[in-house]
Amino acid sequence: MYQKQIEQLVMLQQIDGEILSLKKELEDAPRQIQALEKKREDIETQRGIIKDKLEYLTGQLKRLETDMEDDHTRLKKSKNKMMMVGNTKEYHAMVREMDNLEKLNRSRDEEKAAFSDELTRQTAADEEINAQVESVRAELDEARKGLDARMAVANKRLKTLTGQREKSCKALSPPILSRYEFIRSRLANPVIVSVDQGVCSGCHISIPPQAYIELQKGTQILSCPNCQRLIYWVQHTAAPETQAEEAAAAKA
Repeated sequence: MYQKQIEQLVMLQQIDGEILSLKKELEDAPRQIQALEKKREDIETQRGIIKDKLEYLTGQLKRLETDMEDDHTRLKKSKNKMMMVGNTKEYHAMVREMDNLEKLNRSRDEEKAAFSDELTRQTAADEEINAQVESVRAELDEARKGLDARMAVANKRLKTLTGQREKSCKALSPPILSRYEFIRSRLANPVIVSVDQGVCSGCHISIPPQAYIELQKGTQILSCPNCQRLIYWVQHTAAPETQAEEAAAAKA
């Protein structure tokens, strides 16, 4: 009877462990989609910023080209006027005007070069961000396609495990099941662990010698004095773990 109860507890723990994993998968799957959508939105926002920069730089370059063309026309007219000046004063005035126009053009040339360099950098950044957008979109589409299938499989398996859990609970005596559920509500898996050479495999602390002697008798299910998990002597009944491993291997 003792060994059968231990076996049922280990199998119940195995079922509960898989149920926890499936529930986590069902919770995490939509979050993965949400994370990808947030990533896509962030990249789209970044791309919008780059697009605005490109529009600004393109507009500035067009303005500079227009201004430089106007200045070139003015400079040409000024040179023509120099041929018709009537005195030295007018001549020097024309020379100063032409010098100012040439300085302005040089300044605009430098400004144009700076805008052109920045436009090249932003164009490269735009190409890179576009590639990122397409990559995330493809990843998001793939994740959405697989999400429904994954959740359907997980929910089906969860339904099967729930039925198995009910059967396993019925095979346990009410007091033992109550202890198991009480511990499970307060501690993370595992709930029932083996003891080897007097050491609890749950908390890795030695149990008192007298408790170890009682455990070796195999007459009642005990709890670890340190972590409060249910314990069994590994050499007394190693079958439950072996059966659990075999069941997991068969399922895989």
